[in-house]
This record gives sequence, C-alpha cells and structure tokens, in this order.
Amino acid sequence: MISKDELKTMSRKELEKLLNNVSKALASAKARDQREAKKAAAKAAAEFGFSLGEISEADGTVQKKAKAKKAPKKPSKPAFANPEDKTQTWTGKGRQPNWYRAQIAAGVEPDAMRI
Repeated sequence: MISKDELKTMSRKELEKLLNNVSKALASAKARDQREAKKAAAKAAAEFGFSLGEISEADGTVQKKAKAKKAPKKPSKPAFANPEDKTQTWTGKGRQPNWYRAQIAAGVEPDAMRI
C-alpha cells in the first residue's frame, strides 16, 4: 500500500500511471464481483427450481430504465400582431419576423403592435 508521503513525492507522470492502474484494477474487481453475484443468484434460483431469467421475467424484478417522457410544449401566446395583417402574429420570443422589423423601421412603436 502506498502512503500519503510516498504520493507526495511522486511525479505527475507516476501519479497518472498509478491512477490508470487503479482504474483498471477497479473495473476488473467490479466485473469479478458482478460475475460472482450473478453465480450466487443463479444458484439460489436453482435451489427453488428456477433459472435467473425465469424469475426476472415472471416477477418483473429486473426493470429496464424507462426514458422520462417530457410533457409536450405548449405554444406561446402571440404578443404582437401586424397592424396591416392581423393574421401575422409573433410571441415576442426568438427571431423577429420581417413584418415586425419593417414596422419598427417605419417608426411604429412596439406597444402599438402589442395584442
């Protein structure tokens, strides 16, 4: 085992190599533990006359992660209308429509176009 004092004296490259080795060892230990746990679970299921797959399918104990469904976005209400064509509206969000920019350039106040 490496002491704190030894870690303090190691160079950056040595520390990175040590970190890489530890990461590999952790991954290996995790895989080993998973295999052992699966074997133990299969053995326990076999004692009752089932396979591990039968238990997880029938009981629903193994659940797949479901994607969270997002609520559909509600369209924003229009905040501005074109004085020349009331069917053309804009919510005030995002890019300004050409008719809005043209009205502003012509000297119309934004509040005059507000719905």
